[in-house]
Amino acid sequence: MRRRDFGSAVLVAAIMLVASPAFAQIPKLNLLQDKPGKTQEEKDVESAQDKAYRDSLKKIPDQKAPADPWGNVRSDAPSSSPAKSASSAKSKSKTGTSASGTSPN
Repeated sequence: MRRRDFGSAVLVAAIMLVASPAFAQIPKLNLLQDKPGKTQEEKDVESAQDKAYRDSLKKIPDQKAPADPWGNVRSDAPSSSPAKSASSAKSKSKTGTSASGTSPN
């Protein structure tokens, strides 16, 4: 009898583990407001704070372009990687053969 009780307890625990992620997705709705709405003075203060925040954002200077210390070393156009250019040079120098060295025919 104890074995059956233990098995049912394990089954209940397994169901709870499977159902817990689904339970976490249920939104907790509070239909009753805990506190009254904002007064006109609070709304005015909040709008003044928002306006001051937006004005302060406009005063921030634009960022400079990021410094590139290796910019004068590199060429403007990005070239292909050295491994690709070396393999293409080999294939161009060997006419009539593939890269493995056998003839294409």
